[in-house]
Order: sequence, then C-alpha cells, then structure tokens
Amino acid sequence: MKMVFWGALIVFVALQAIVRLTPSDPARWHVDPFAAADPAPGGVKRLVTAPLQPEEALARLAAVAHTEPRTRHVAGSVEEGRLTYRTRSFFWGFPDYTTLAARPHEGGAELVILGRLRFGKADFGVNARRAEAWIEAAGF
Repeated sequence: MKMVFWGALIVFVALQAIVRLTPSDPARWHVDPFAAADPAPGGVKRLVTAPLQPEEALARLAAVAHTEPRTRHVAGSVEEGRLTYRTRSFFWGFPDYTTLAARPHEGGAELVILGRLRFGKADFGVNARRAEAWIEAAGF
C-alpha cells in the first residue's frame, strides 16, 4: 500500500512539474487574433464592438485582465494594439493563453478575445466564461 501511495505521489509531482515548468514561447501565443483561425476545442474567439477608440477599448480590457487571479502579461502592449496573457488554473496550474486586440471600426473599435489551451483538448468552458466575464467587466 505504501508503494502505491509513493508511486501516485511521484506521478502527481512529475505532472505538476511538467505543467508548471514546461517552457512556452510567447511568439507562439502572441498572434493576431483577427487573422487567427477559430481555436481548437476548448478555445474561444469572441468579437465585440465598442463606441470607443481602439486604444481606449483595449486599455479597458487590459485593465480587467490585470485583475484576473493567476493571470500574467506575456507579450504586447496597448500601443501595439495587441496583448497576450497567461492564466493558470487554480489547482493544476494548467496555462491558458488569451490574446486581446482592437482595431478601428465604424463608430469606434472592434475587439477580439482569443483564448487557447496550452495542454489538453477540453477546459469545461473556462476560456469562454473568462472571455464573457472580461467583456462584461469592461462594459462592452
């Protein structure tokens, strides 16, 4: 019984190390979400419009992203018109990548939120709920 316990503990620690320590290339995730294809299962792509200038609209979304628990800025800036964030799940620490972008549109800005999984094929709707929550919190 002790061997089973220690074996399970070793597997758990190894999986945690893989999930949390596997390097990630920001260039792979910091892509133009307007041009990106729809994400794989578990991902999300949401387009919204706002009666604001693109930089102002993107700054609002970025401010929301900065308040999200376990979320870190990975690449980009409001001035660039695109930002990418990594959000880790609470227990396992699985990373999801979310890219925000804005461009001029009739009467304001068009914004896109592109959320993707780093590992696996399902996220139980976490990326979609995050995108909707950020849109709502930004007032769009």
